[in-house]
Amino acid sequence: MNWDLKIVNGTLVSSNGLYKGNIYVKGGKIAAISENDLAGSTTEVINAQGKYILPGLIDTHIHSRDPGPTYKEDFAHSTRAAAAGGVSTVFEMPNTTPPVNNSGNFDLQKENLEKKAYVDFGLWGICLGPLNIADIKDLNQKGVIGFKFFWGYAVHQETFQLMYNYKPGMENVIAPFDDGDVYEMMDEVAKTGKIFAVHAESNDLIQKLTGSVEKRGGHTYEDLLEGRPNLAEVLTVRKGIEMMKETGVRFHILHVSTGEAVNIVRETQASGYPVTVETCPHYLFLSNEDYEIIGPKMKVYPPVKYKQDQDRIWKGISDGTISHICSDHAPHTENEKDGDLWSIPAGMCGVESMAPLMLNAVNDGKLSINDVVRLLSEKPAKLFGVFPEKGSLQVGTDADITIVDLEKETIIKRENLQSKSKVTAFDGFNVRGMPVRTIVRGSTIMLDGEIVGEKGYGHLITPNQKDVVQT
Repeated sequence: MNWDLKIVNGTLVSSNGLYKGNIYVKGGKIAAISENDLAGSTTEVINAQGKYILPGLIDTHIHSRDPGPTYKEDFAHSTRAAAAGGVSTVFEMPNTTPPVNNSGNFDLQKENLEKKAYVDFGLWGICLGPLNIADIKDLNQKGVIGFKFFWGYAVHQETFQLMYNYKPGMENVIAPFDDGDVYEMMDEVAKTGKIFAVHAESNDLIQKLTGSVEKRGGHTYEDLLEGRPNLAEVLTVRKGIEMMKETGVRFHILHVSTGEAVNIVRETQASGYPVTVETCPHYLFLSNEDYEIIGPKMKVYPPVKYKQDQDRIWKGISDGTISHICSDHAPHTENEKDGDLWSIPAGMCGVESMAPLMLNAVNDGKLSINDVVRLLSEKPAKLFGVFPEKGSLQVGTDADITIVDLEKETIIKRENLQSKSKVTAFDGFNVRGMPVRTIVRGSTIMLDGEIVGEKGYGHLITPNQKDVVQT
């Protein structure tokens, strides 16, 4: 046999074990795994002595703003950043211009992104209530990863873009959808068998409380949390779960930020209902106490909350309540983030720093390397119907591989990030544990922090319908 690639001397990692073995790659697929050296010539040999070999990491939640405000970010930069961070597959969010709200725009986005992608990608579809309820079936057939609903957000009447700071009376704006619209969306998505994912914040509560804070002149981070309290997430999570129980939809809570919401999900899962939840590194490694040092660049929605929330979120990871970790990569420019806390946009870079932060947590004893595979490879791949092709080291599957060095130390520096805009709350963080090689379908895209792959190599992936569609 003539192999394209052989990876030797490393430690292979799954969610439940470590084992020695050599990986043999042919035609972009894992062709064999063996403890013994197999006969045949090899075009390339990688010596992974002292390193860990993981299934390619997956980031299920990125905003590349392409097409749209690409002065902040575009897909070429975001997928370079992904590769630099050890991520071999990303799922792109649908609130672009135009949004992925129908089959025609799905095709346009596929064509747009495949020309720019350094790693493989999936596409989310957006739910816009009665504006595209009739398009859900076609989007499912096209192969969206799942459906996202920005609960509580208004929509621009002409562009269908989300209005993040909606005020009643705004012109050319469709007000946030009511509960009847949400129920109808859930019911329609339930027919596809795919995930209905929500940004869970109660707009009504936020509008009322933020208004009160603004009237008294509040402008601190504590004032921001008073206007967007834990209750805003809790109310939406509870409402969504009750609708999920009626419709049978696979209900997923995006970027959970509160301990209360994690507890609610745990209880609901124990009763056998199909509810899942993700979180992000900023909720694991930051709290309100960090704002004095980090400042406005740590502003995200939902906002980073309190240390007790952080502790409960970690507990949700350790007991399996939380399915996976993602970045919610959403860059803004330095100028946009340099202003009044109330007026600046929410979001920051995250796809490149996610894995280093999680590997550092392994060295700190918060996780095992097996947990990293569970949270960043296996669970997200299974949840979204792309396992074992993605998220596994199995013979016959895509040779997506992330090689990590748990001893390598570095400092996260904004100027070294691959993203177009480089705002991150983790600038200056010391980490121990780094991805040193990202392999996508047998080709090395990142080596020792440098991008060596080619733009346009990444391609669209879609769920295995027989695994995710209810019959």
